[in-house]
Amino acid sequence: MFKNYRKHDLNNNIKIMDVTPLDIMITGVTGAGKSTTINSIFNKSLAEVGRGVEPETMGLNSYTLNDCLRLWDTPGLGDGIKQDQIHSKKIIDLLYKTYSLDSNNYGFIDMVLIIIEGSNRDMGTNYKLINEVIVPNIQRERVLVAINQADMAMKGRHWDSLNNKPKERLKEFLDAQVISIQSRVKEATGVDIIKPVYYSAENNYNVDALLDLLIDNMPKNRRTIG
Repeated sequence: MFKNYRKHDLNNNIKIMDVTPLDIMITGVTGAGKSTTINSIFNKSLAEVGRGVEPETMGLNSYTLNDCLRLWDTPGLGDGIKQDQIHSKKIIDLLYKTYSLDSNNYGFIDMVLIIIEGSNRDMGTNYKLINEVIVPNIQRERVLVAINQADMAMKGRHWDSLNNKPKERLKEFLDAQVISIQSRVKEATGVDIIKPVYYSAENNYNVDALLDLLIDNMPKNRRTIG
């Protein structure tokens, strides 16, 4: 569905960065919809989606959209202290995966996308993920936040199923959530995040805006380590 979305812009940005492909880690709490987001972007079932409270993504899996973009699905936090420690280590290890070029070491992961639920069910774990796992291990300007499950932000109310979009009351609520999350993340972690976008991977709503967020905020150079 999005294989050729803004391919020209992606190609230009890739040339500026001098990397192929751009590697983006997708992370978030369990149930935020990381795997569903990947499936929506690819318009096919690639990543296993958890149902209920059981997380499906327990390892690290990559999916190549085209010759410019590769997405990494990671296990979510919020499954208990022991599991969170295991999952955090996997995420950090991937962030420190490197390659060498011209006697320099570069990070394999170029950007991180943190997905937050529209209902903000577990913001404490989101803050922990940002503060303790992501920000200490990658430059802050390479971290983006997006809000999934826009259709369920008000427990399913005010969603226009016929036209697959939020009604005005839900849209106002989501717009307020964007501002609130920016402020709350800043207060809790000290990180100034770029304005998040909201979308619904389950309903394929506003997924193009999510890709715009990624493409428009691509770094200008490789990620140096050490």
